[in-house]
Amino acid sequence: MRAPYGSGPLAPAVLAVRGAALLLALVALAHTLVHGLAGPGLALVFGLLVAAGELIRRDAAGGEREPAPLAAAGALAYALLGDSAGRPTTHGALQVIAVVVVAQALAALPRGRRTDADRAARRTLTVSFAAVCFQPLYASGQAERWFGDGPYFPLFPLAVLALTALCDAVLAALLARSAARAEGPGALPPYGSLLVDEVRALAGTGTGTAIGVTGVVTALGVAVAGPWAPAVLCGPLLLTQVSARRYAAVRTTCRQTMASLARATEIAGYTPSGHARRVAALATAVGRELGLTGPRLTVLEHAALMHDIGQLSLVDPVAGGATALLPAAEQRRIALLGGAVVRRTGAGPAVAAVVERQADPYREQPLAARIVRTVNAYDDLCGESVGGPLGALEQLRLATGHDHQPQVVEALGRVLARGGLTPAGAG
Repeated sequence: MRAPYGSGPLAPAVLAVRGAALLLALVALAHTLVHGLAGPGLALVFGLLVAAGELIRRDAAGGEREPAPLAAAGALAYALLGDSAGRPTTHGALQVIAVVVVAQALAALPRGRRTDADRAARRTLTVSFAAVCFQPLYASGQAERWFGDGPYFPLFPLAVLALTALCDAVLAALLARSAARAEGPGALPPYGSLLVDEVRALAGTGTGTAIGVTGVVTALGVAVAGPWAPAVLCGPLLLTQVSARRYAAVRTTCRQTMASLARATEIAGYTPSGHARRVAALATAVGRELGLTGPRLTVLEHAALMHDIGQLSLVDPVAGGATALLPAAEQRRIALLGGAVVRRTGAGPAVAAVVERQADPYREQPLAARIVRTVNAYDDLCGESVGGPLGALEQLRLATGHDHQPQVVEALGRVLARGGLTPAGAG
């Protein structure tokens, strides 16, 4: 989940993004008011499409990558719109920005809650980039001279779409890093890892691809068939949006189940209060430090939450829940039992495999299991009062010959250093 920015001072990057979007919006609205709407029918069609997409997302969770693909596709289609039913349009880049901004504002009125300012700013800048790249070249005829007025012309909006997708990825990674900064220095991931995560998401076959392709196809459809084309061409994306919402609901239920199971060990007295949450948060930060992104980072977070579930099989709880201090054979038995429980929760075989292998020698473990093992040991050692965070890190470094991978321990040290070496067992 990305932290909201309203709870504290805004980061400079967030201020820059919001400020640039606001400036563009004001200039575009002023220009449109002075010069009037060119092609008011098309402006109305695409404005309604963007507003409808925003309204559909009113119940979407804030953590979804793109909760309003219909709105994003409609905005991109208007930015990449050239001809309409064979006749050239003259709306230009500033009118595109003005229509999208007004549509977003109108859609926010009936929702009765504060608009996500960062998402709105990001969409405004992304659509502005696409419109500025496409509209001047189209209006001047340069695009037709480069690509011709035949089967190669669609390469032009596709090229603009690719550049726009990269622009959006840069903005998304920038805002994500600012959100992580608001959570604390220890949670701050490298910008490169976040950018790679966003680019990989664009390269996939999910909703992001559907948004871009639908935007281009809709623009080309209007060029041939006129303003009624969006109603037909955006139907499949609407179905995609509904399916994505249902999938997100399933993932939310799964996450809640895992969080409840993770707390079961605390309620039963097998682990200290907050242990699973601390290990999950710190393991995720270490994973980002080591370059994990996307699904691999999600697997790590879920496995860290569930790593102690096997302790429920013990007759007598381990003192302080410190399984890192148990014999190796007992640690493996608990890990295997925990993996068996995880497989029944629907968390996925990848999460279960990490839980099962967290007690193996680190050279035989996947990276996620190495991280969970090391972070769990760190939290246990802090609870044993071995000299605080520095003493716990020293103990881990002494055990890098067999129990812990040196690179993971050093990554943990860097994350803790950024967080001021706050004791893991506190709070």
